[in-house]
Amino acid sequence: MTDISEDVLKQVITVRKSDSHKGNYGRILLIGGSENYGGAIIMATEAALNAGAGLIATATHSINLTALHARDPEAMYIDYRDPKLADLIKKMDVVVCGPGLGMSDFAKRILLMLKNNTNEKQIIVLDASALDLIGEDHSLLPLNAGHIIMTPHQMEWQRVSQIKIPYQTDAANIEALASLCPKKNITLVLKSNHTHVYSENGEVMVNPLGNPGMATGGSGDTLSGIIGGFCAQFGAKFETILAAVYIHSLAGDIIYQTNYVVKPTQISKLLPQIMKKYSSLN
Repeated sequence: MTDISEDVLKQVITVRKSDSHKGNYGRILLIGGSENYGGAIIMATEAALNAGAGLIATATHSINLTALHARDPEAMYIDYRDPKLADLIKKMDVVVCGPGLGMSDFAKRILLMLKNNTNEKQIIVLDASALDLIGEDHSLLPLNAGHIIMTPHQMEWQRVSQIKIPYQTDAANIEALASLCPKKNITLVLKSNHTHVYSENGEVMVNPLGNPGMATGGSGDTLSGIIGGFCAQFGAKFETILAAVYIHSLAGDIIYQTNYVVKPTQISKLLPQIMKKYSSLN
């Protein structure tokens, strides 16, 4: 078990070529935000945007449209009740599903739609409500995806894995992942005060950064958006996921130097500056 280091940012974040366009930086769809939890999917969207994803679409309840476009007009919108969502899923490089989605029967149908319309070329990031729904029914896991990235906090992981928090050792977590996903195409980002990241081949890395100011609603939604945005641009390599985890906490630590509370939207706002710095160090 090794700490994630700053070097991973230098390794992953590269200078953008002059001859490039938005299509070069990935197509990402974010699904979530029920009537009462629109903020979660908006924060995830904003994180993906500021992390550099090229083309972003957000599928959410129509009640969230005004807030979404007032805050992030760069994101396209689709009502998550629109039957065309299934076709849109098929066109995406990355799908982030779960922030603010809720636990309704409709939310379960969304996960089933995702499962039935993903393929081996896609990266699926599962967070929040999506994980709780999978905890109730493991058959909702989109195992046909090329790469699955799960981003639970410890209680969500307990629901998915049935491992109580005091017993969530590295060995137990690796065994649970193998049971969930025999294809071994799943990465686990287990969020805690020092997040553990488990690769598809059983490697374990620990994030040494982070602070108590980040113990705020929306921090996890923001992380899922950053992971999605990084994977859209840089692929689903383990180093890409590590870089996303590290930069999320690095931004939080910078903000915490002068602030008692670290707002997740402040983390997103800081990402382009940090990425610019590290892209120049290659």
